[in-house]
Amino acid sequence: MYYVNGGFTLSALQVKKRWVLPIFVSSLLCAFLLLSTLNMGLLAYLSTFNGVLFSSPSISRGATPLLFKLAPSPSPAPLPPPPASKIPRIAYLISGSKGDVDQLWRTLYALYHPRNYYVLHLDLESPAAERQKLAALVGNQSLFTMVGNVYVISKANMVTYRGSTMVANTLHACAILLKKSKEWDWFINLSSSDYPLVTQDDLLFTFSKLPKNLNFMEHTSELGWKEKQRAKPVIIDPGFYKKTKSDIFWMMPERELPDAFQLFTGSAWMVLTREFVEFCIWGWDNLPRTLLMYYANFLSAPEGYFQTVICNTQEFNATVVNHDLHYITWDNPPKQHPHILTLGDITNMISSNSPFARKFKKNDPVLSIIDMLLLRRSKDTVTPGGWCSGMPMCSNVGDDGRLNQGPGSERLARLMDKLVGSGAYKMDQCR
Repeated sequence: MYYVNGGFTLSALQVKKRWVLPIFVSSLLCAFLLLSTLNMGLLAYLSTFNGVLFSSPSISRGATPLLFKLAPSPSPAPLPPPPASKIPRIAYLISGSKGDVDQLWRTLYALYHPRNYYVLHLDLESPAAERQKLAALVGNQSLFTMVGNVYVISKANMVTYRGSTMVANTLHACAILLKKSKEWDWFINLSSSDYPLVTQDDLLFTFSKLPKNLNFMEHTSELGWKEKQRAKPVIIDPGFYKKTKSDIFWMMPERELPDAFQLFTGSAWMVLTREFVEFCIWGWDNLPRTLLMYYANFLSAPEGYFQTVICNTQEFNATVVNHDLHYITWDNPPKQHPHILTLGDITNMISSNSPFARKFKKNDPVLSIIDMLLLRRSKDTVTPGGWCSGMPMCSNVGDDGRLNQGPGSERLARLMDKLVGSGAYKMDQCR
């Protein structure tokens, strides 16, 4: 069977007639099982989904991608695998709150790769029993204990999303990851309601082609409505001193905008280089500490702290790419939380070529579609990759530098060509 022009076709060898009936019966059985598992609403999306997933990249005549040369249809040749020394390692923070254990666990399984590092955090609003359950799940997972790259924060932090405790929690996770290892190249923060749209093999392969000094962070100095509603109010985050979660409260009077540094705002979700993370943690320049004190009283500090640090630091402001590598849909102007993604968003999610999407409800049917068609992941198993041995459960690790490329690497390559390949990102840095 061969992949041709967005579909599959049988080889030139003819199927013997005696196999026709068994194949026909097997096909009927598979169709019946699929219909029994998925409702008809899910099936209505599959043809559109496959069209997006397996479509060939459209490149204008004479244009050549600068980072990734995607082979033309109908016989795409895979790009050569990078040498093991070029394959990066990703350090993840996956955070959640009360009731998020199962959702966080599913996200971890979807993201797992033995080359990477993972810090898991359930905030202090979660009952102790939930944090104990998460620690037990990790401790009882033989693959995780064998590799030793999944860590649970046992002393939980209180996290207020609209306050600055979320920044403190992110920096705490970064410090843990730096203590555990300095071999990783990028840090990615996610929540339990995020989910990947590409396999880790696809992500690592694509990132192996990138300069390792690039930070992906949505940012702008045009504060707009945020100047009045977020920059000028002075707030107190009770998460710094209370054991129970409560909302922020405002202080009077309002403050003026600073003139010692320029404020930037953007997305709370980002991909940061280890070098920039070290700058924020070790703070050989005083700016990260100064801004941490300033943002302690800033509304929605996670959407501004890292942007303001990087754009006010000459050493790093030329490394930022204005994208958070997420597919997210918002109201205009945005409310506190984005839209919940469902099956109706599947085509736009995939067409965005983004490696991550949010926000999903727990066990929403769209996650099963992503598992089946994008990640090739079965229920209760990690996403398979070239590293897997002990199939079909990926219970052992073979060569963790072996990457199996899928359609996700081509989609992600198109995004990186758009963001980085042309060099246009340099025209949109810290403006």
